[in-house]
Amino acid sequence: MTKAGITETEGRRERKRRQTRERIEQAAMELFLERGFDATTIEDIAARADVSKRSFFDYFPSKEDVVFAWQDGFADRMMEAIASRPADEPAVQAVQYGLVSAVVSAADERALKLGELIRCTPALRARDQLKYAKLEAKLTEALKARSRSDEERERMRLLAAVVMGALRVGGERWAEQPPGVSLETFAHRFFADFWKTLGDFGGEGSGIRTD
Repeated sequence: MTKAGITETEGRRERKRRQTRERIEQAAMELFLERGFDATTIEDIAARADVSKRSFFDYFPSKEDVVFAWQDGFADRMMEAIASRPADEPAVQAVQYGLVSAVVSAADERALKLGELIRCTPALRARDQLKYAKLEAKLTEALKARSRSDEERERMRLLAAVVMGALRVGGERWAEQPPGVSLETFAHRFFADFWKTLGDFGGEGSGIRTD
């Protein structure tokens, strides 16, 4: 739904709460990028957003929660992108194109700076790993919605777990790329290599005894 659509359906109270939350997020991101995460206090954020400290805690339990608020939005975009793929498309293609679409749409300048902030802040880096568990659950949900049988749904659960591991490695490799590299091109090449590697591992495992 567009912002215009949201505005039309939400009441005055809900609109004011959303606007206050967005103002706190914006103020926090500005300060984190200006001063660093550790040097920014909740009092600083509240003052920049023109709210009380108590109001800050009405919306976010901690500074860390402000940083990771964007992840919920990314998970929703990922599910929407996969749901929009053709129903008869193979699952691996739906995953690749849906994920790449969501990643590219989320990779604006602020998101890239935020990623760098997380990598440079130990406390945030540790928590950042938790996002993969949340994203795996969302990806599993999106893939199960495309499945037609219990057996296929179990396979989609396994696929989601494997893909999230790849997404973690892909994110680390992307951080090592030189400036100017296309994120979309990099992501599709990464997935091509990933599917090939899975196939190679499958071939190696074909000779394993199961008795």
